[in-house]
Amino acid sequence: MPKVIAFNGSPRKEGNTSILIGHIFGELENEGIETELIQVGGTMIHGCTACMKCFENKDGHCIFDDDIVNICIDKMVEADGIILGSPVYFMDVTPEMKGLIDRAGFVSMANGGGLYRRKGGTAVTAVRRTGGVRTIDSMLHFLLATGMIVPGFPVLGVGREIGDVNQDEEGIARARDAGKDMAWLLKTMEKVKGSRDLGRVGI
Repeated sequence: MPKVIAFNGSPRKEGNTSILIGHIFGELENEGIETELIQVGGTMIHGCTACMKCFENKDGHCIFDDDIVNICIDKMVEADGIILGSPVYFMDVTPEMKGLIDRAGFVSMANGGGLYRRKGGTAVTAVRRTGGVRTIDSMLHFLLATGMIVPGFPVLGVGREIGDVNQDEEGIARARDAGKDMAWLLKTMEKVKGSRDLGRVGI
């Protein structure tokens, strides 16, 4: 069974970002896909120091093991699909999400760039007014730079106070579509595992 891991970069555990991820999960679970949410927002995650130890060790981990980044890296490696979620903080992702993608991305580069290659991925953001596109871009750049496949369109929902995003019908619909697209991609990829003849599975 495919599995999707979501990383919630919002310090508000049950805020608008989490709500949007929940709608994606609903569609994935309807298709029999296992889901897991990792809360990174509100935890102490420091940024990459460019110490280059990951290039020396090549063990798939960051040398700094005093936060949850290595746990998140292991979860990413094990998963078939990855969702990154962050509200807009001063026109970009939260510091916790930035620290995660910088260090997880650098570790992947240190190990030949293939730790997350060909996994499904999508990005989710909740925005009050401006900065949504920049925030989505930051997460998409990580997904694409590490070789992941992004089906459909990323998710942007409008809301400030907790639960406001539920009033954004288009944002909720986008989240549900993202779940359906991710499910389709993962099931299609599962079909072709071990098969060189893509024509046989209708691709």
